[in-house]
Amino acid sequence: MSNQYANHSQGSYSQAVINITNLRLRTYIGFNPEEREKQQDVVINIEIHYPADKSFQSDNVADALNYKIITKKVIQHVEEGRFLLLEKLVADVVDICSEHPSVTLAKVTIDKPHALRFADSVSLSLEHRR
Repeated sequence: MSNQYANHSQGSYSQAVINITNLRLRTYIGFNPEEREKQQDVVINIEIHYPADKSFQSDNVADALNYKIITKKVIQHVEEGRFLLLEKLVADVVDICSEHPSVTLAKVTIDKPHALRFADSVSLSLEHRR
């Protein structure tokens, strides 16, 4: 193979970054009576860093971080949960994204559209570093 990228072992790579962009879900979030009775939209953005050297070289799914499994866990937790505070919801999602031992950074931003009358949304971001 004459491709210049055929032998990945000749160089080193920085951390791989997975971005999950604008995951739109509905959940119970808030402490006002109307917020506790009706699900609201949330928009989730996730950034996960991990070393992917092994998966670059092997091209084996087992060596990669499976973002589909992470996303399914996030969806289930958010849609089945009830949260008083945006801080709690964001912290829970960061914890889910940080579960895998190879994750070195997980950053989550969750927007709550329509939270303020004259604003597009209110958002909160948290990150976990290992």
